[in-house]
Amino acid sequence: MKVMRKIIEIDEELCDGCGQCIPSCAEGALQIVDGKAKLIGDRYCDGLGACLGECPNDALKTIEREADVFDEEAVEALLKSREEEKKAVSPVLPCGCPSTLLQSFSPPSDQQATVGPISRSSVTSSLSHWPIQINLVPPTAPFLKGADMLVAADCTSFAYANFHEDFLKGKVLMVGCPKFDEVKAYVRKFAEIFSTADIKSVTIAVMEVPCCQGLPMIVKKGMTLAGKEVPMEQVILSTKGEVLKKKELAA
Repeated sequence: MKVMRKIIEIDEELCDGCGQCIPSCAEGALQIVDGKAKLIGDRYCDGLGACLGECPNDALKTIEREADVFDEEAVEALLKSREEEKKAVSPVLPCGCPSTLLQSFSPPSDQQATVGPISRSSVTSSLSHWPIQINLVPPTAPFLKGADMLVAADCTSFAYANFHEDFLKGKVLMVGCPKFDEVKAYVRKFAEIFSTADIKSVTIAVMEVPCCQGLPMIVKKGMTLAGKEVPMEQVILSTKGEVLKKKELAA
């Protein structure tokens, strides 16, 4: 049944697909589709506009139009199905896939790095653990305890030549893409990490492109859900591999 009511409208001309509106929609009515935020169904949107303040481009607004009645049962079914999908992708697979096997190790010393036909003294790895993908790292991983955490967008390590030396050394790394991965799953993961791991500090490395800008917001929302206040710094890199800006973020 359709009625006249308030509902979210998205201006596709203004939307750049950053995804910052997604976590604020508790009903799951918004998704990034083909690089743009989309309302996946009228019945999932309650029209209250909790997402409005998150958009940096003012691409969202509430309007009054004829729409399907808001359906709480449909919302519950949608959220339940997404939760089941998340559980189906277990962070530790029963097959023992190496991608999910927790490992902690000491980065090689400069002397060790020079062994072999090519000198690597200037490119020593600072990676201290495995896995590194946000979706694969369990909140209870021992290497997270009391760690200085580096949360990096996937592209940063390719764009910035001295990534290991300037950003990774002495930190625990988690990488992901806020454009292609599920934002709400990220928020939940960081909430669990901040609740259990006693993280000391967070550095968030992103590219200058719009789709990266949701990552700091995701980490902050996870921290807020956990009721924690941890020092945070954001580093923005250009597509040419330059540091454009460093700034402290409010917890």
